[in-house]
Amino acid sequence: MPCGEDWLSHPLGIVQGFFAQNGVNPDWEKKVIEYFKEKLKENNAPKWVPSLNEVPLHYLKPNSFVKFRCMIQDMFDPEFYMGVYETVNQNTKARVLHFGKYRDVADCGPQQELDLNSPRSTTLERQTFYCVPVPGESTWVKEAYVNANQARVSPSTSYTPSRHKRSYEDDEDMDLQPHKQKDQHTGARQTGGSVSGLQWCGESKRLETEASTGQQLNSLNLSSPFDLNFPLPGEKGPACLVKVYEDWDCFKVNDVLELYGILSVDPVLSILSNDERDTSALLDPMECADTAEEQRVHSPPASLVPRIHVVLAQKLQHINPLLPACLNKEESRTCKFVSSFMSELSPVRAELLGFLTHALLGDSLAAEYLILHLISAVYTRRDVLPLGKFTMNLSGCPRNSTFTEHLYRIIQHLVPASFRLQMTIENMNHLKFIPHKDYTANRLISGLLQLPNNTSLVIDETLLEQGQLDTPGVHNVTALTNLITWQKVDYDFSYHQMEFPCSINVLITSEGRSLLPADCQIHLQPQLIPPNMEEYMNSLLSTVLPSVLNKFRIYLTLLRFLDYSISDEITKAVEDDFVEMRKNDPQSITADDLHQLLVVARAGQTTLSRERWLRAKQLESLRRNRLQQQKCVNGNEL
Repeated sequence: MPCGEDWLSHPLGIVQGFFAQNGVNPDWEKKVIEYFKEKLKENNAPKWVPSLNEVPLHYLKPNSFVKFRCMIQDMFDPEFYMGVYETVNQNTKARVLHFGKYRDVADCGPQQELDLNSPRSTTLERQTFYCVPVPGESTWVKEAYVNANQARVSPSTSYTPSRHKRSYEDDEDMDLQPHKQKDQHTGARQTGGSVSGLQWCGESKRLETEASTGQQLNSLNLSSPFDLNFPLPGEKGPACLVKVYEDWDCFKVNDVLELYGILSVDPVLSILSNDERDTSALLDPMECADTAEEQRVHSPPASLVPRIHVVLAQKLQHINPLLPACLNKEESRTCKFVSSFMSELSPVRAELLGFLTHALLGDSLAAEYLILHLISAVYTRRDVLPLGKFTMNLSGCPRNSTFTEHLYRIIQHLVPASFRLQMTIENMNHLKFIPHKDYTANRLISGLLQLPNNTSLVIDETLLEQGQLDTPGVHNVTALTNLITWQKVDYDFSYHQMEFPCSINVLITSEGRSLLPADCQIHLQPQLIPPNMEEYMNSLLSTVLPSVLNKFRIYLTLLRFLDYSISDEITKAVEDDFVEMRKNDPQSITADDLHQLLVVARAGQTTLSRERWLRAKQLESLRRNRLQQQKCVNGNEL
């Protein structure tokens, strides 16, 4: 384990050391960041940092150093906080400077009082993100991160002994009990012209006598459980309020981050009061403009939504734990693991093709296209047109069968994040697809389509029965169409819509041709019909070695990020070939067909070769002929 546990268990002590050495000189902040950067480079140190994704909150020590893998679901307004503040000892009149960075509550001793008028105090700004665990993260990803983590934790003793036995919901009551805090104050979020993002001392007695438990329960409106605002149903894990101090402009909604920071779960953060008099006794009423609902949302119980004060933050290209976090050009070239895997691309692809052929009931052509779909990604945008997307419609799927459900299970085992949307009339009419702004609570209410890039979205249209779509249902279909066609989701801000570009892999399974648009339709031609679909798919998964499955996972993630180039010679040959194709069949060959041929020709290669171009033309010819044959059999269905 890295030498010295102080930086893990008492990071604020480390920060205090740098602050004491440098005083108000801002260099101390850079030195803190450099210190933790260097610590994380030591001897697999990141594996020793407890993760909120894997460790229950009640096992984590307050103010300890933690990490969190998450998606930015919402961005709150920036808040002011006391960067430096001064306290006065009421007996000796001695003055002490303190740092406010990485804290929610001012650090005051028993006889100390905060001097709000001190000329040495400074007010700074920080940004708050509302972050949730990565939506749709696959079980194998979670398990891999758990197995890699070597942090040793035990139930925290900072609260009452029975705390570790309580659920998150019970903890809400727990954290509402008045504690003997060094400093207590209302937990209202302070924005705009607020005095400070820190709470200060000197009011603890008043709060302990006046803020009865009953009043606090009412103020939090605990009769209606706090909505953690996860985009997908059934998601678990903590949501966090993330306080960012540097370079927050680099991050945006839906980015996936790996955060390292200081955990703040002070129970005082849970104390809210809807009583205007109580609030105005501590804050200027003109500065406390937040509504009660906004306070409830922006200052939830710390036991339910802990705070993380970020020391280091990294935007993740992907969440595949089997690969290096960064796969840019320079790092990929120097990474031995990536360069050695590159030599295995062809044999791994051949094995993956065989595996998916079995999953698709012996249809190797459909398996070829499924691989192309799974490695596709938007690599650039030309005006509004996203290039590289490859939405696939797998038609010919049997109705009233568990095939699509089990096919999705196979995909779940291969990709880091996914979601299966069961396209029933009821779901289309009642589920919320589009995130929308709640101006009363001043937050973004999530929807099913608030997903990070590279998520696999499987839309199961085989479940669609006859029925009527109402207005929300029509809006949801429009949202899916826009996602597929333009790779964007238009978030609803009531008075206007805001475009959020994305790169989501959409696979539509259907009986006939899908009602939704697709870049490519491939009609399934099963070579075998298993008598028991569940047994067949379970057998397929159990026979593939874990090491081989991991190679598939690495292949499908890595291929999204490989650089791709086309030589001038091949470009000229492709152009000439396309002109010739247009001459022979000007009606059916369009610019869209050229784009699709180029996507098919990429097929996980780093360069386009003449052989790969001819293979793409052959695959497209086979696919089109199959559709034509099916059309002849079923009339105009396809």
